[in-house]
Amino acid sequence: MAKNWFITGSSSGIGLGIAKAVLAQGDNAVVMARDAGKLEPLVRQYPQNTLAVSLELTDRNRIHQAVQAAQDRFGSIDVLVNNAGHGYRAAVEEGEDEAVAELYGTNLFGPVELIKAVLPQMRERRSGAIINLSSIAAVQSGVGSGYYASTKAALELLSDALYQEVSPLGIKVMVVEPGAFHTRFFDDSLKGTQVKIGDYAETAGKTRKENIQNLHDQPGDPDRGGKIIVETIQREDYPRTLLLGSGAVRFVEKQLRRKLDEISKWASVSARSDFVQ
Repeated sequence: MAKNWFITGSSSGIGLGIAKAVLAQGDNAVVMARDAGKLEPLVRQYPQNTLAVSLELTDRNRIHQAVQAAQDRFGSIDVLVNNAGHGYRAAVEEGEDEAVAELYGTNLFGPVELIKAVLPQMRERRSGAIINLSSIAAVQSGVGSGYYASTKAALELLSDALYQEVSPLGIKVMVVEPGAFHTRFFDDSLKGTQVKIGDYAETAGKTRKENIQNLHDQPGDPDRGGKIIVETIQREDYPRTLLLGSGAVRFVEKQLRRKLDEISKWASVSARSDFVQ
């Protein structure tokens, strides 16, 4: 029986790769982008199985309208994929309140609203899956990426709690941490502060969008990544966190080893805060 997928950020990159894999296996896909016109190629290729919806994740009403449109067309949402999001480069001190609020609305609060919108029907059926696209930045941030990394880290911790809450109800939750993929992240999906503080010129300043030369030589293939995500969530033994890309595996292993080494080094100091027995 065909499954019904609800995929945000479907016009390019990994989101498009997921949509292609879903449709190729005969499932239905509600695909979303800020500009639904960019989704027309998918609709033309799979007119019976695809519904294109314009969605702005910072607009709560639009979120619920999109969910209702999906239910009207296909009857239910079996798999929610929170893929849409964007980057933001700024030193912490340079962060602009309005831009940071929009970043959190898009990368965190919009996905949370979608999760809350689809869970009632998933709980009723005692089945379903929620896939949240994160980033290796959630494991270790870099200069200039603190705000972006914090949205992804928050989404991951929320997903961890969600997994424990809904897995006994037959609902899957999986986080995906991609490494470097050949997408439009450094083009359309990367924003940056207009506040430029000179003291950060040699740190966060070097990571600003205008200082990045995107050679489009990232090793990750969005279509292959999308297919892996679709195949993995359908397994009974799916992982709670799926790393995508050999570079992602190396990066995360290195950061976790560093943290474990630090914990070990300072363990005796940490223990001194206990009550003396």
